[in-house]
Amino acid sequence: MENFEQWPILGGISSPEDLKALPADQLGTLAAEIREYLAYRVTENGGHLASNLGIVEMTMAIHRVFESPHDHVIFDVGHQSYVHKLLTGRKEQFDTLRCPGGLSGFTKRAESEHDAFGAGHSSTAISAAIGMAEAEYQKGSHAWTVAVVGDGALTGGLSYEGLNNCAHHLRLLIIINENEMSISPNTGRLAQHLSKMRASRRYLRTKRFTARFFLRVPLIGRPIFKFLRWCKRRIKHMFYRENLFEHMGIRYMGPINGNDVMGVEEYLHHAKKLDHSVILHLKTTKGQGYAPAEENPNAYHGIAPKGKAKQAITFSRVMGEELTRMAGEDTTVCAITAAMSCGTGLEPFRRAIPSRFYDVGIAEGHAVTFGAGLAAGGMRPVIAVYSTFLQRAYDNILHDAALQNLPICLCIDRAGLNAGDGPTHHGIFDVAMLSQIPGAAIYAPVTMEGLRRSLRKALQSNCLTAIRYPNGGEDESIVQAFYADQGAEREIGVRRFGDAPETAKVTIVTHGRIAAIAVEAVKTLRAEGILANVTLCEYLAPYAALAAEVAPTLGARVLFLEEELRTGGFGMSLSDALRQIGALDMPFRVMGTEDGFLTLGAGQTALQAAGLDLAAVLRAAKELIKEEN
Repeated sequence: MENFEQWPILGGISSPEDLKALPADQLGTLAAEIREYLAYRVTENGGHLASNLGIVEMTMAIHRVFESPHDHVIFDVGHQSYVHKLLTGRKEQFDTLRCPGGLSGFTKRAESEHDAFGAGHSSTAISAAIGMAEAEYQKGSHAWTVAVVGDGALTGGLSYEGLNNCAHHLRLLIIINENEMSISPNTGRLAQHLSKMRASRRYLRTKRFTARFFLRVPLIGRPIFKFLRWCKRRIKHMFYRENLFEHMGIRYMGPINGNDVMGVEEYLHHAKKLDHSVILHLKTTKGQGYAPAEENPNAYHGIAPKGKAKQAITFSRVMGEELTRMAGEDTTVCAITAAMSCGTGLEPFRRAIPSRFYDVGIAEGHAVTFGAGLAAGGMRPVIAVYSTFLQRAYDNILHDAALQNLPICLCIDRAGLNAGDGPTHHGIFDVAMLSQIPGAAIYAPVTMEGLRRSLRKALQSNCLTAIRYPNGGEDESIVQAFYADQGAEREIGVRRFGDAPETAKVTIVTHGRIAAIAVEAVKTLRAEGILANVTLCEYLAPYAALAAEVAPTLGARVLFLEEELRTGGFGMSLSDALRQIGALDMPFRVMGTEDGFLTLGAGQTALQAAGLDLAAVLRAAKELIKEEN
């Protein structure tokens, strides 16, 4: 349990009621303590720092004005909910943030009644909030629903689908938190529109001073203030017309300084008095109060736990560098990202060839269909995206790219289990998803050279291709087992480690970084006198071609091993293809992440939670060996 002696005011806040009771002159000190504590704890555990530092005052104001959990507070994405967690009774457990069995790094309904809606992907808050507000209206409730939406989330189309369905009668407050960042800096027409709408700090200070001055004048002060405000609005509309949200029929207020807790409170009270749907536009500073994060908010968006060294050479970096080199040789090659140029390794491409680099914002579906359009026009688009975010573009992949046989390449980053961010970020669904798409080719390199070769093959292909690779870099045990004496120059295909197929009691057929577990299992079995081997697949689909290569490597028993979803995934698809050619007449078993969403228990690794650790693989192999034909 955390000790808050260094942060005495924060230590006394156990609920929103405690926050409401705090004198106004202590709010600034509380905000400073929260920032200091976040910087300390998040740099220890890892997590999202800059975005949480920027919304300290905003979150405090929300919980002082509204009545959570009676009123619903929804954070878009949810990675900026750390302050919310601290103020809603979870500060004593905050040292477990993003640890197995501890607090989630995102909002999670099962964690607290104050987490009204779970999230882990962007642009969902407005739709969810409208739904909850409509539910309260149907019940005759007077509860409010508050959605906190970053300006980056407004680059995603789902936000506008929600706004298009926003009814005037709802007790709904949509707070736009403008900090000019999502993960990479915001781009596109909407970011430009918000930039035109926002006000300078000098303007905000002048506006606040004027309001306070006139409102203190007895009798005539308030009428004068209202008249001046009416004049300002008329002049603004004369020159700027209505803004985007007002054109959609939603009342808009702002922009105001979101790092002024009393100013935000004042506007929140005003919004409640309106008793209908309203948008409040706040401007905050990402990384506020922590100099390194203010100077470089992108670097402090998500940080690794203390003491965990980042690998210098990662698959993301190599992909970006190789693609940049290839684009220098072929003017049809272009790169697309959905607000993730840094995370996916595309920064070198953006700097070197900006005319063929496209950041489409947080709009994965659009990224794929846009890429399909580029391909239809003769370009060779490469779309770099995290596995967990690719899920949002399934229809676009199937209908717009694959059905038309357009040669787009999906570079799927962070493939496999990703423990820190929890079930919203496990990249375990893409194999099953893509395996069902006719004509798709799926590559699964485990070395940097394999990634380079996969990328070259993909850009020479005339169909939909996907290259999936994990976070980080090469696993040395995999390199030594499969590549030390078999020739790195060999074409992408199937590699083998261990005993000869005709003598092996069991063959573990696998792909990706879990091959390290397979290698260790075979070494252990051989040390116990059990002949065994591993077949490593460097590509997954087409499965018919893969089955023909895998068939000669199989021993007396076969264990298919993957860290992705078992149902409909690699093992099931390949075993079916092997049976179709009569090459799988021996006992076999498929091991993968079972159906459901994987959550880690206290002290567990991701592989242990999934039942895919070394002990589980050894147990499964030995049980399989004992089975009768």
